[in-house]
Amino acid sequence: MEKVTVVGLGYVGLSLATLLAVGNEVIAVDVDRSRVDLINNRQAPFKDKEIEEYLKTKELNLRATTESEMAYREANIVIVAAPTNYDPQKNFFDTSIVESIVGDILSVNKNAVIVIKSTVPVGFTEELSRKYGDACILFSPEFLREGRALYDNLHPSRIIVGADEKHKETAEKFATLLKNAALDDDIPTLIMGKTEAEAVKLFANTYLALRISFSTNLIHTRRRKGLIRFR
Repeated sequence: MEKVTVVGLGYVGLSLATLLAVGNEVIAVDVDRSRVDLINNRQAPFKDKEIEEYLKTKELNLRATTESEMAYREANIVIVAAPTNYDPQKNFFDTSIVESIVGDILSVNKNAVIVIKSTVPVGFTEELSRKYGDACILFSPEFLREGRALYDNLHPSRIIVGADEKHKETAEKFATLLKNAALDDDIPTLIMGKTEAEAVKLFANTYLALRISFSTNLIHTRRRKGLIRFR
């Protein structure tokens, strides 16, 4: 059993906290007190069928808090799932919240394994690793759908963890933690460099956006030509 802290209780963070709380001790951290109270009362703060079901019916070793320092100090693994909103004006992700969280974690628990699940620019995790020296900072991209986040963690298409060579064994252990919590067998698992893992996430996002764009454009084109009619 691992002691896991998950920071950020949106779709990514809460789905991971719920997933891992079945067989591990999980503390979920968020700045939103109302969201924390809902989770402690086993209510989901948003619509997600599987999360709602697990909170109501499963014996979860899960508690939520706004007291981040305590949660960091007690953890073996800290998963960071904080927002990194993309700024189209600057053409860059705002990683300031993630950077602040990582600094706060290491200020109270230098031995924690930090796993970044937030979407970040390529090279971000490597830069953090250089800044904090011997700290174990991994990057593990998520491939989740809004509203079905826990389902996609229970039935993952693949598990990817990015690490440098000296933390490869730790990355493999984290991948195993996710695999053991999932319901499927024989889940494709890849351990790669942190920069490569970040690139995989961004390429996946780009592919999905292009697919939606092309599909939408095709529908509108066919509609203009009278090949599709909407009632």
